[in-house]
Amino acid sequence: MFSNINADSCPWRVVWITGAGRGIGAALAKHLCQLGCTVYGSSRSLDELIQIQRAMAATPGRFIPVPLDIRRPAQISALFERWDKEDVSPDLMVLNAGTHNPDGAKAFSAQSCRRLLDVNLQGTINCLDFALRHCLAKRSGQIAVMASVAGYRGLPSAAAYCASKAALISLCESLYMDLHGTGVRLQVINPGFVRTPLTDKNSFQMPALMEPEQAAEAIHRGLLSSRFEITFPARFVYWLKLLRILPHRLYLPLMRWVACRSA
Repeated sequence: MFSNINADSCPWRVVWITGAGRGIGAALAKHLCQLGCTVYGSSRSLDELIQIQRAMAATPGRFIPVPLDIRRPAQISALFERWDKEDVSPDLMVLNAGTHNPDGAKAFSAQSCRRLLDVNLQGTINCLDFALRHCLAKRSGQIAVMASVAGYRGLPSAAAYCASKAALISLCESLYMDLHGTGVRLQVINPGFVRTPLTDKNSFQMPALMEPEQAAEAIHRGLLSSRFEITFPARFVYWLKLLRILPHRLYLPLMRWVACRSA
């Protein structure tokens, strides 16, 4: 799958990836290092980042650990100040960090929603604030925001998660239009199910489940394209897009039935 992707199709010299300690972020960081990129990988866990750095020591590229909590704007500001002093200018920024805690209505609480939204939505907005200013100042650069097909419509036991991803999709759509003519490229990534520590929490069968390495290659292919939305796997997403047009009287009972069968 995507075996024709090689170093010749890697236009980025310096890349920043948030949530690079595990899952899709780690797989994408490794993929780009193998193609010769210098990757600044952010995560709250320094240990995870150091493990990736050691694994990438023999690659043509370089992985630089950047411990970072995206909920803390001061930490993001310090990173961009560091890059200014070191004359580092990321060509590509992939805002991938996120979390997921499956909870139904009985476990719903404002506190649990706030914890998730602080990472998935506000944390990404914190990064976008600095990323956009950086790119607009030099009138170039590429930013990709990790959302999810879960943002298309509500899903059982994922109220806060779906809300966060739907908000990110709408946010990026608005910004994409505003960025026309600025030289800054903005894309949104909406993957299907990918085997990660987050999806491991799901108690239901996940159709068309992909490995993180496959997802990394699909993201790379999408980043090279002119498309606004990067989404995969194609056949699974096609059916999800069809579900978006169903009226509530059909969609809601269907999703309840699917959830009961998967429980």
